[in-house]
Amino acid sequence: QVQLVESGGGLVQAGGSLRLSCAASGRAFSNMSMGWFRQAPGKEREFVACITWSGRSTFHADSVKGRFTIARDNAKNTVSLQMNSLKPEDTAVYYCAAAYLCGTLSAKDFGSWGQGTQVTVSS
Repeated sequence: QVQLVESGGGLVQAGGSLRLSCAASGRAFSNMSMGWFRQAPGKEREFVACITWSGRSTFHADSVKGRFTIARDNAKNTVSLQMNSLKPEDTAVYYCAAAYLCGTLSAKDFGSWGQGTQVTVSS
């Protein structure tokens, strides 16, 4: 089990950038894949990005590919999501999550979750 705390959300204009961070506690962090998900009002939680424990493999949803980048620092127990060229449709609560594998990239495969951080993109 890992405990996760997100930060870095906020209000930004369309075309702008934000960097989300997730701080993890627990010795299991470096052995776990880490993901970012988001949930907009009235919508289901959706996959955004995942990175394997080593950092060698990353996966990004088609909707964010080329704009968002997931990264991790195992020495600091952190994972980040750099978000560029933000669009109003990126507005959502963003969650950091941990799993043993990126696997199917489904939320049900992730057992530990942070409390979420709000990202709002104005047009």
